Amino acid sequence: MSDDHTRVRDFFAARAADWDSRFPDDGPAYRAAAGELGLRPGARVLDAGCGTGRALPALRDAVGPSGVVLGVDLTPAMLEAAVRAGRDRDGQLLLADVTRLPLRDGILDAVFGAGLISHLPDPARNLRELSRVVRPGGLLALFHPIGRAALAARQGRQITPDDLRAEANLRPLLATSGWQMTSYVDEDARFLALAVRQG
Repeated sequence: MSDDHTRVRDFFAARAADWDSRFPDDGPAYRAAAGELGLRPGARVLDAGCGTGRALPALRDAVGPSGVVLGVDLTPAMLEAAVRAGRDRDGQLLLADVTRLPLRDGILDAVFGAGLISHLPDPARNLRELSRVVRPGGLLALFHPIGRAALAARQGRQITPDDLRAEANLRPLLATSGWQMTSYVDEDARFLALAVRQG
């Protein structure tokens, strides 16, 4: 396991037990963001870096009983918390690395990634891996339940020009990774960038 992966796993393992209780009001934001994907019944969707699975109920509602919902996370403790919360009923949970997914090419209709991009060790290459498993015309949602400025304030830091989630940085990063950004919202109440898989 790379140092990046170890650091991410250790960071989230230490916080898994009380993760949901630290952010109890995020449910409506997750539901709204999942709704932005416009998923149809029967669609196949991945929650990449699913953590405790907070998006899984909304994704399951969108794709219905005939759809497929996968939740992939690198941290066993986060997946255990998802099971304790009963979210394994809404999707199949997989202990796996989103930078090397155990999925066939083009098998998915969409990927949802909450808080994901800041934890990717090689964002361009890792976003290409997400595009690999999505069919052409499929969608990617990069989401955070609060915007960049609010998150920076919460963490006691300033936004810097090299922030990957800044539109000026994210749009070309997505473009070089097989995605075309179709919308971008960065408000105090949420961050959401939507992109369509090219090719």
